Amino acid sequence: MSEIDSNSKDYDFLPANKSKQLKRREVLKGLSLLPLIDLSPLNYWGQALVMNNEYSASSSSKYSSDPNLHSNAFVMDGHIHMMSRQLLQGLDIGQRYSDGHVDLPRVIQGGLDAFFFSVYTPEPYYESRHEVKNTFRVVELALAQIEKNNKIIELARTASEIEKINKRGKIAAFLDLEGGFDLDGDLNILRALYRLGLRSVQLTAHNETNGFIDSCYGKKLWGGLNEHGRAVVKEMNRLGILINVAHASDDAILQTVATSQDPILYTHGGFRGIVNNPRCISDECATAIASKGGVMGIQFGSSFNNPKYAAWQASKPKVKSVETPPAKDNQSLTIEEIDQQVAKGLPFVHKEVIPDEYWMGVDQLAKVIDYGVRLVGDDHIALGSDFDGGPPLPRQIKDVSDYPQMTLAMQELGYSEKRIRKIVGLNWLRVIREVTEKN
Repeated sequence: MSEIDSNSKDYDFLPANKSKQLKRREVLKGLSLLPLIDLSPLNYWGQALVMNNEYSASSSSKYSSDPNLHSNAFVMDGHIHMMSRQLLQGLDIGQRYSDGHVDLPRVIQGGLDAFFFSVYTPEPYYESRHEVKNTFRVVELALAQIEKNNKIIELARTASEIEKINKRGKIAAFLDLEGGFDLDGDLNILRALYRLGLRSVQLTAHNETNGFIDSCYGKKLWGGLNEHGRAVVKEMNRLGILINVAHASDDAILQTVATSQDPILYTHGGFRGIVNNPRCISDECATAIASKGGVMGIQFGSSFNNPKYAAWQASKPKVKSVETPPAKDNQSLTIEEIDQQVAKGLPFVHKEVIPDEYWMGVDQLAKVIDYGVRLVGDDHIALGSDFDGGPPLPRQIKDVSDYPQMTLAMQELGYSEKRIRKIVGLNWLRVIREVTEKN
């Protein structure tokens, strides 16, 4: 597996010490970090893993002792929910909120240079066929909010634009869609969204199967990806839109990888080898994505990454989703009625108290990262937190301001600076460059 050298010319936009050059990073100097749980020895299935020099977690190791690594690294997250609260609650991303996971002040505190600015069209908008209208609403609002806060954040369409925005001391927003842009997969709608700046799109209608691809939880109508689905993939290749297969079925993921000329993303989730959930990626699918140069983002929630938590949840009675529309004929709901129902669940954060025995720490997330690195190599693993998307976060992370905890967890794992830099951001940057700048 090839490695990305953080000192190579492809990444020479990164200053030797960003904390001295970017004023917004000054806040990190006063950031208080929680101590991490000891990770040694790692143990996935009750057997200690064989360690080598790369994984040595000695406190005296040069790999784990740099306290400035997070502030000096290029940090990019692959999936952060935006615009649901701004659309339905009238909030401004430039304000600090008292709840939820994300706002720009906390993004700055967390040391992020860029992130997939993920707008969301969830299931309640589908049956009444308001998914297209909602998608354009949240995309337009995203552009307006980014413009309103342009002293802090700018829209990026390519890796080179991310670099230029960071050089200006700002955060780069890479516009991404979760949920169905159109259940039928109308290519003209896709092209219009591209013109607006959308550069990453989830193929499935969130957890539901749409008119061209099967989801992991929905009905299996197409055996994976149908003929029109292949046309959608090829059009995204032509335009230079990154393809996200998170929430897709196994067959759909494998067929998308086979159809696409570009690398594929799985922006947020876990590994089925850790938690046996259809939403988690199988080893076969992960290997296929890596074989095409793709990248997989580790979501920060216990549901996909903590076997004890997953087993505890599976033993409990099912609870109706807060996003489920009322018992009226769903097809006749107005978009305003749907808005009211969706707004009841905001912010989309985990609200249940987790007993200590089921509440994981970042050490468990580090184990999941390591599982992926050992499976497919460190060129293909990244972070996709899913902040404000409902994940039950680890005990050391309350919101995006605690992002440095992930870098510390990998330092405690004994990872080299080079490997950590890839996982916290450079792998996303590399695949964005390959897809958006191939022409």
